Amino acid sequence: MSDSLATPKVGFISLGCPKALVDSEQILTQLRAEGYDTAKSYDGADLVIVNTCGFIDAAVAESLDAIGEALSENGKVIVTGCLGGKKDASGQDVIRAVHPKVLAVTGPHALAEVMDAVHQHLPKPHEPFIDLVPPQGIRLTPRHYAYLKISEGCNHRCSFCIIPSMRGDLVSRPIADVMLEAENLFKAGVKELLVISQDTSAYGVDVKFRTGFWQGRPVRTHMTDLVASLGVLAKAYGAWVRLHYVYPYPHVDDVIPLMNDGHVLPYLDVPLQHSHPDVLKRMKRPANGEKNIERIRAWRAACPDITIRSTFIAGFPGETEEEFAHLLDFLKEAQIDRLGCFAYSPVEGATANALASPVPDEVREARRERVMQLQESISRERLQAKLGKTFKVLIDQVDRNGATARSSADAPEIDGVVYVKLPYEPSVSLKVGEFIDVTITAADAHDLWGSVD
Repeated sequence: MSDSLATPKVGFISLGCPKALVDSEQILTQLRAEGYDTAKSYDGADLVIVNTCGFIDAAVAESLDAIGEALSENGKVIVTGCLGGKKDASGQDVIRAVHPKVLAVTGPHALAEVMDAVHQHLPKPHEPFIDLVPPQGIRLTPRHYAYLKISEGCNHRCSFCIIPSMRGDLVSRPIADVMLEAENLFKAGVKELLVISQDTSAYGVDVKFRTGFWQGRPVRTHMTDLVASLGVLAKAYGAWVRLHYVYPYPHVDDVIPLMNDGHVLPYLDVPLQHSHPDVLKRMKRPANGEKNIERIRAWRAACPDITIRSTFIAGFPGETEEEFAHLLDFLKEAQIDRLGCFAYSPVEGATANALASPVPDEVREARRERVMQLQESISRERLQAKLGKTFKVLIDQVDRNGATARSSADAPEIDGVVYVKLPYEPSVSLKVGEFIDVTITAADAHDLWGSVD
């Protein structure tokens, strides 16, 4: 038997948000560093790791189903992720209550514990091929974009959220480590870096914004310093930086001017959740809802091309018709570019479940639909305004009909896309991971169509 056939193989299932995806990439990188191989199917794996999500009931069900399928198809399963740290009402482990045959269960961002379980049930090879691991590690995203996680956990205690109980309080990564990872990703060909955390604006709060060093220069562990440094680095590689999960704290205003250089994208993903101050108080949100309209106006004045994405919750416990009408009025005035709305869903362990006057299911869903209908008209109008204009886009896919790309206004998988018509000039080639200029010729409520000049 050859050495390659004897190499232990691990199957991997990654569920949940981009933050969980980064956890998966770190585990896969460590597995490869220690000489393990990855399997593409259950029957080709010596064991399977399932990285779970436990944020809402639908995610819990999906995770439990994935674990059950892995047990049925393979039999040897290690579970990690947010659901791994969740208990039921009786204090019993949620996963083991349903799937007692799993080999091990860990919580989120638990690289050492996962590797300990792997070593126990699938001993590592005697000679790890460390030289086979690229500096940027093993990634699950396409080659031309990657997520950069700058911190773990969250210091907020929003009443609808159980993330802090699963992932703990804020722990910021050292700024030198973040910058080194970003540089390695750019060197590997990444053209778009998506900065993620539970609260990007709070980066460095836990370490009192202490000074670190990057390329011999002092740099504070602070959002504004980090974004400025990433912008300089991205410019050297002709790449983009996109910011996600940005709470509208005052110091975010200092980041907006950096967006005019074309490398820190004029794009903010701001989880506002609601507009009415009483609802925000019940949600225990950290931002002042009454000032959000003023802040959005100021951002657009400082950076006219900025795209604002946000998420909202309809039917939160106690939400009155007046409070919901306030939300609709806010959305009409704010003209959010990209918006997602969720009907409130009770999550086991969330303090919001104990709030008075829960909104009936059918009312919650009806309000969600009204928000999305309003947003569709807003989005359609804002996209129509782009007709005839030329934008720089990043190509994600190429086929015989042309290409699918994204502009600065479009984050992967959550926003719209730009469909690029096949150019008539044979000298023009469309390649995944490259930037091209596209003139917009058509639009609907979500996507754009354009052609190469």
